[in-house]
Amino acid sequence: MTNQNSKDILIVGVGGQGTLLASRILGNLAISQGHDVKLSEVHGMAQRGGSVVTHVRYGSKVFAPTVDAGSADIIIAFEKLEALRWIGKLKPNGKMFVNTQEIAPMPVVTGAVAYPSDIEGTIANEVPGTVFVDALSMAKQAGNAKAVNTVLIGVLAKHMDIDKQAFLDAIKATVPERFLDINIIAFEKGYNS
Repeated sequence: MTNQNSKDILIVGVGGQGTLLASRILGNLAISQGHDVKLSEVHGMAQRGGSVVTHVRYGSKVFAPTVDAGSADIIIAFEKLEALRWIGKLKPNGKMFVNTQEIAPMPVVTGAVAYPSDIEGTIANEVPGTVFVDALSMAKQAGNAKAVNTVLIGVLAKHMDIDKQAFLDAIKATVPERFLDINIIAFEKGYNS
């Protein structure tokens, strides 16, 4: 249970994509805005490219760390199939930000099933206004393919009613200094996309 001014954000992806760092950036952002924050990380077979889900909840008072079905205000998906897998967590009129990257899960790799076709069309029909972005290309342009997370944070920042500088400050407070320049560039690429 939370207050009416709370926000529930679900970050979904595949192990190694940086979902956990993204959740920490958003947590630091929310704290800087004076909110109570709860984070919860759920790892599947993360080290083997399995599903990783992070819950970020913030507001004046947040009691539980996990996002219930049908209650996420925002889903940030680092991979298309993960976006489709978790779409049921989104509330009516919620927003989705989806990286267009495809990472085949183990059943697809082994040939047991095929990677679904037209995931973007299916998601767009379910959630009109979904923002699709080639975050991997932008991260590579920034200097590191692993900066997909801060590209997506930049895309999110453009659509939130929080000052851009607050996002940049949260990135600076969270990202190790040796990776900071690349992550700032990646954030800007996402913000300006």
